[in-house]
Amino acid sequence: MARLRDFAKLMRSKNAGPFQLTIDVMMENRADYDHVVASRLLTAKSVGDLLGVEPQLVQVFEYAPALAIKVSLPRALSVGDPMDNDLFGGQMFGPLVNLELADRSS
Repeated sequence: MARLRDFAKLMRSKNAGPFQLTIDVMMENRADYDHVVASRLLTAKSVGDLLGVEPQLVQVFEYAPALAIKVSLPRALSVGDPMDNDLFGGQMFGPLVNLELADRSS
């Protein structure tokens, strides 16, 4: 089994306002992008379950021209909350890197 990090050229997260977070997963080539999309690995349910967010609040956008998948979801805490441990949302993508999917056949 492979992991999402094996197919992603870049994974990042950042705030999209004080109450929203966005996660970008970008692939280097069309074959890797197509494989990740076809795996249905990144869905509202899978991301919601992993990050503790109700799936109906998670949006997943597949954008083939950029070989990218964008996920938008509400932050658990607003930016600047005393309990917020990631002020910029820059580490929130972390749990996604080890998601498993089948190896891509050549």
